[in-house]
Amino acid sequence: MSDDLDTLRQAIDALDEALLKQLNERAKLAQQVAEAKQRSQSNSDEPLAFYRPEREAQVLRRIAHLNEGPIPDEKVMYLFRQVMSACLSLEQPLKVGYLGPEGTFTHQAAIKHFGYAAVGMPLVTVDEIFREVAAEACQYGVVPVENSTEGSVSHTLDTFVNSSLKICGECELQVHHNFMVSSEGLIERIYAHEQTFGQCRKWLDSHYPNAERIVASSNAQGARLAKEDASAGAIAAEVAAELYGLRITAKKIEDSPENTTRFLVIGQESVGASGEDKTSIMVSTRNRPGALYELLEPFHRHGISLTALESRPSKTAKWSYVFFIDFEGHVSDPAVAAVLEEIQKGPLEVKLLGSYPKALSVSL
Repeated sequence: MSDDLDTLRQAIDALDEALLKQLNERAKLAQQVAEAKQRSQSNSDEPLAFYRPEREAQVLRRIAHLNEGPIPDEKVMYLFRQVMSACLSLEQPLKVGYLGPEGTFTHQAAIKHFGYAAVGMPLVTVDEIFREVAAEACQYGVVPVENSTEGSVSHTLDTFVNSSLKICGECELQVHHNFMVSSEGLIERIYAHEQTFGQCRKWLDSHYPNAERIVASSNAQGARLAKEDASAGAIAAEVAAELYGLRITAKKIEDSPENTTRFLVIGQESVGASGEDKTSIMVSTRNRPGALYELLEPFHRHGISLTALESRPSKTAKWSYVFFIDFEGHVSDPAVAAVLEEIQKGPLEVKLLGSYPKALSVSL
């Protein structure tokens, strides 16, 4: 038995050495790619794009297609995401803004999408993320836009109205909430993000119906506040309990076991087609008969599937609305281009927010 175990361990050691060599060979090729990009861009005024979301999505999908197990596809894609993240950091480390502090779900989404080698920049509000990306203090930002239980994050949608930034990608994160405390005392207050209170309403009504619910800018911020308050609890991710020294007393308290939040990646550049893409647009219209039909009918006629439709008051005129629409396809696809051209000819004001690869099923 001992001889068999030694033989297996020696085989694993040999494979580890081979993997290490191959990883460094891949890193050297990534550096050569960066050099080639710099040479081809030397006479251009356009900014050099080291990170290409469509290329990364294509690589990860190909890896999943080639995977023969026993490691599940999502775990294999996670491993290769980290490899690509490390290689990209040799070309140019990415700065990514997210809703801080450390330990928020937005922080986790940023890691899931960009890997651990990206340089995270914790920011206080969605507005600040947009502002820092627009000012080029960071190349990309990650913002929450939709939750499967509570619906859209309206402030994120509203921020797009006056922003020139583009949507460069999306990330879906299954969200598990945990109740945590700093002491054994009576809980009089509970800190959490507003959306989190909505996602855990039944559990809170059952276990702490009389506790004051105090809205924090993020769940991680709520955990930080609970750390300093012996009469308080917080709802946050497990990582927040580790970061702020809190004790988890109840796990997975969300009302829906499939609770998932969708995040958008915002940046300055347009993204090429990856083969499996989505497009987001913003359309302004007044409340008049047939306005919504005129907007949606071309999508049906051209066979384009809508994945989301959200309306928000435009805040510019009474009974004037802005529609946010997500649909399958890339702006370079003939059918998508035909629809956009058609609706832009009418009385509607259309703003392209971006085309980007569909979210990949990559688990943390």
